Amino acid sequence: MKNSFKNLTFPELKAKRAELGTKYMELRFKLVVGHVENPLLKRTMRRQIARLNTLIAQHERAEQAKE
Repeated sequence: MKNSFKNLTFPELKAKRAELGTKYMELRFKLVVGHVENPLLKRTMRRQIARLNTLIAQHERAEQAKE
């Protein structure tokens, strides 16, 4: 799962980040209510979002370097 984001384009990365962000918020609400089967999923999703943020920042820096 770690390397599955590297082959995505910039708009796909941003869309995936938005999608994971909404899923993460839903998971946080479920954790508060107490209806989550795997509580470690929160950590996994948070790390995936961080990976996406890193890749997006790399793309943005590469675009700025071209200019």
